[in-house]
Amino acid sequence: MGLFDFFGSKKSPVEKHAGRVADRRAQAPDRWDSIQALGALKSPEAVQALLARFTIYADPSITDQEEKDETFRLIVETGAPAIDPVVAFLRRSESLGWPLKLLDRLVPAERVVTELLAVLETMDTEYQRDPTRKVQVLQTLEDRRDVRIAPAVARFLEDVNETARFHAIAALFAQEDPSPARAAAQKALSREDSVRGRTRLLEAFAERGWDVGEGRAAIEKTLPAGWSLDKAGVPRKKG
Repeated sequence: MGLFDFFGSKKSPVEKHAGRVADRRAQAPDRWDSIQALGALKSPEAVQALLARFTIYADPSITDQEEKDETFRLIVETGAPAIDPVVAFLRRSESLGWPLKLLDRLVPAERVVTELLAVLETMDTEYQRDPTRKVQVLQTLEDRRDVRIAPAVARFLEDVNETARFHAIAALFAQEDPSPARAAAQKALSREDSVRGRTRLLEAFAERGWDVGEGRAAIEKTLPAGWSLDKAGVPRKKG
């Protein structure tokens, strides 16, 4: 037993491999061995260390992809102990790609929506220098069906960022029942200044037979070419 071992400073299995997994300058075989070693532990701490592999890029690209695919496989195989670390990673990650793919394999669809909405709840509609993460969440919700989504995305119909507004519209009207956000959508239609956003709202209103609400006079002045409102205030596309 060495002096450092005697005083209890020996590294744990996770500590031994964690740094190497996230080191782009490490030799690929060594990094691979550490990925395998951590995957074999099947513990929350090991998963947390493995998740760091998704935060770096290592040359060459084929090696990078192989290592990330293997890391993904090992985390999924870990099962329940991986859930909390993956949720934490989703909440702090700049990109939703890998954590969302992992969560989709680890928990039911309802839980995935719960976590996405939890992330969305931390966001506001004010100016951001980089709204990419918010846009990613809204865009992801377009492919989900859940009664909680419509009311959750409604406030983003008034977002400062046009792309965020557009994906909020798409997420809202992708739901089987967007009616909980009908009043917010009517308000948004009277204020939306982008052509694609206004057109998407008009299409959704026309499809569902919704009238445009109290803002009819203002909306009629800004209708895109080929659109009109019927007597009830429901958008109609000509031709």
